[in-house]
Amino acid sequence: MRSRFAAAHMEKRDFYDVLGVNRGASKEEIRKAYRSLARRYHPDVNPGDPGAEKRFKEISEAYQVLSDDSKRSAYDRFGHEGLSGAGMDFGFSDFGFGGFSDIFDTFFGGRGARRARPAGPARGADLRYDMTISLADAAFGTEEQLSAPDLVECEKCRGTGSRSGAHRVACSTCAGTGEVRRARQTVFGQFVNITTCPDCRGEAKVVPDPCGECRGAGFVRGERKVLIKVPPGVASGTRLRLMGEGEPGEHGGPRGDLYVFVSVREHGLFRRDGENLHCEAPISFFQAALGDEIEVPTLYGAEKIRIPPGTQNGARFRLRGKGMPVLKSPQRGDLIVSVSVQVPRRLSRKQKELLTEFAREDGEESLRPQKSFFKRFKDLLD
Repeated sequence: MRSRFAAAHMEKRDFYDVLGVNRGASKEEIRKAYRSLARRYHPDVNPGDPGAEKRFKEISEAYQVLSDDSKRSAYDRFGHEGLSGAGMDFGFSDFGFGGFSDIFDTFFGGRGARRARPAGPARGADLRYDMTISLADAAFGTEEQLSAPDLVECEKCRGTGSRSGAHRVACSTCAGTGEVRRARQTVFGQFVNITTCPDCRGEAKVVPDPCGECRGAGFVRGERKVLIKVPPGVASGTRLRLMGEGEPGEHGGPRGDLYVFVSVREHGLFRRDGENLHCEAPISFFQAALGDEIEVPTLYGAEKIRIPPGTQNGARFRLRGKGMPVLKSPQRGDLIVSVSVQVPRRLSRKQKELLTEFAREDGEESLRPQKSFFKRFKDLLD
């Protein structure tokens, strides 16, 4: 039996090598080495990895021995055999913690734990409202009234939160502190875990007989009207901030803010480019050739444009000050009108004869412009 026992211990690694410290290491050095390795090889960090579980048990065994003065002394003198009969069992609960969340709490003081909220006034939450407007509304400004969420006094308890109207009393669970403390003894000493009281939710006081309508809050959800004023010149993506128009604060705290995100619908005629507007105006072949005066629409009423004789398709005309307003400025952009020459699809015999005669009068290029184009192209190659 002794030879089998000795053989079993001969397979164990040296505890100092397991923790990566030398034999003269202090308790603090041993503790730091263990904490680093435990975080790396804990089974909750390496789920499904049997090698990590085995390594963690080895690390735990080494730390339990080397952190205890008497066990370390016996191990230094006799090795693994000096620990026989000590009844040592190395599981994951030997050091006062279970899963990874517990070891995280032990090392770093808790994860996701929330300190108790102060019972004083707290600012309300901000709200967001998405608003879609027309191009004309963006140009001239507009107003819109919306229903925003609000907290209103509970009619049943008249805002007291109590069925009988009794005043709030100190919470018995946390003794009026708003937080619950739990002490835990570990190999590193005593650690205290502080969490928000589940009964008073950190407010330190509770209603002895809460109202069934508002559940002790004294307020219920409601709505209120808010007027949004959109200034001239806004564009898609503009954010308007209405201070103090968000949700009400707790215990008389200030309201949050309301953020309005503006989106401008596309227009059927005008295309926006910053402060400038673009549109296309159709003209006839004869207007383009002979010249004319046309009327074009703008956001501010109709305007006249003089088309000079010989105007080509796509020619642009600028109407200054007829574009979008510049936000928070008296200036306005321009309206840029591009003309589109409309060629008649159907011609009478008389019209064809007149146009043919016109083309002959104008020369060969008018009758065969494509032929002239290729001739010029060939000349350039030569």
